[in-house]
Amino acid sequence: QVQLVESGGGSVQAGGSLRLSCVVSGRTFSFGLMGWFRQAPGKEREFVATIGWNNGMTYYEDFVKGRFTISRDKARNTVDLEMNSLKPEDTAVYYCAFGRVRSVDGMDYWGKGTLVTVSS
Repeated sequence: QVQLVESGGGSVQAGGSLRLSCVVSGRTFSFGLMGWFRQAPGKEREFVATIGWNNGMTYYEDFVKGRFTISRDKARNTVDLEMNSLKPEDTAVYYCAFGRVRSVDGMDYWGKGTLVTVSS
């Protein structure tokens, strides 16, 4: 089993920044993808960014490119999401996940989420 716990959510005005963090514990692993996903009210959960746990390769959804940065610290077992130039449409519950494929269905473990609210 893998446990994921997110933190760092909150309220911010448009144009502001937040940094989300995810602590990973449980079964050790040396491969796979760590990802951030989000779910806005009334919408389906969607992909935001992933990073290869072993090789550090990153991938971003188009709507966050240039604004969000995903990173991981293997020594601390953490995955962070730095979010800049936030927009009201970024308002959502953000979830940390671990899995095999860069999609909602491809993730095997999920955190409980942290709420990000961006006001205009």
